Amino acid sequence: MSLSCVYSRARLGLEAPLVTVEVHIANGLPAFHIVGLPETSVKESKDRVRSAIINCGFEFPAKRITINLAPADLPKEGGRYDLPIAIGILVASQQIPDNDIGHYEFAGELALSGALRSIIGDIPMAMACAAQNRTLVLPLQSARKACHVKSTKVLGIEHLTQLFPHFARQQELPLVTYNENDQLVEQTSELDMADVVGQPHAKRALEISASGGHNLLFIGPPGTGKTMLASRLPSILPTMTEAEALDVAAVASIANQLVENNNWYTRPFRSPHHTASAAALIGGGSQPKPGEVSLAHNGVLFLDELPEFDRKVLDVLREPLESNEVTISRALQKLTFPANFQLVAAMNPSPAGFYNDNRST
Repeated sequence: MSLSCVYSRARLGLEAPLVTVEVHIANGLPAFHIVGLPETSVKESKDRVRSAIINCGFEFPAKRITINLAPADLPKEGGRYDLPIAIGILVASQQIPDNDIGHYEFAGELALSGALRSIIGDIPMAMACAAQNRTLVLPLQSARKACHVKSTKVLGIEHLTQLFPHFARQQELPLVTYNENDQLVEQTSELDMADVVGQPHAKRALEISASGGHNLLFIGPPGTGKTMLASRLPSILPTMTEAEALDVAAVASIANQLVENNNWYTRPFRSPHHTASAAALIGGGSQPKPGEVSLAHNGVLFLDELPEFDRKVLDVLREPLESNEVTISRALQKLTFPANFQLVAAMNPSPAGFYNDNRST
């Protein structure tokens, strides 16, 4: 067999559209071509795949190899296609048995030795894979996070050589599941409200804000503890539900933020500097990425020195505060990210920081 089809998924915001990796090996002068709108990081995968296949003891075909990443109009980026391309070549060259290969989806970046490195966007990929009732094969580090999507069957591997005995049905890989004994708990925050001495009115305001999900504005001279109090709000917020934690982890995964068992249920706290641009706050880029409002989803967005923010930057907060989501439109694509956060801001009462200053406005 000189043709093989392997399934993978692209990263498009919080979506993970299906990508079919078609591999054709034909006679002719040795060549290696990748088509299907690949970016530079995908084009460079042919060197990683070649070295990984050879260093794992397989034979790299000295023939004309054509890789098609379908659909052709969907941009492909990142190193996640290394593993499906390598599997496709090994299946097409009959070095790995084609046993139910269509029931699996693959993603992972290959090292030159054949070891697997983690990818970005593992949780959205697991959600999409579960909807198609396929088994997801990921690097072990990414598989440990993806297995929290309970409806997904996930296999975690550390090396390319682990797949041959699995598909040859010599030794099947076990499904990755999180240990029930290692229960996911909320990480104990180092910033505890109990450490605050005094400030009864401010603490009462924080309690009301936490219980009702209200936004909050602190006004006071410098050094009165506005930032200290705001940073302790997540410690008294209700524990996230499983669905909320999964949404937060999905946003964090596409932004390459680390989410582990000990902070799975910890609400995010984001505090951008007042020089942040509107794109940094809302999200953007040619390939749109989530901004601070989305990274604070189900958590707290703290804006210190509120009057120092540019007015245009503050104006872009109106829509996410009303709709709890933000839509980023570009010429090539339109993506929607969640943005359900509590806004806490702090400001001085005057440019000098004192109520009785004559320059107060």
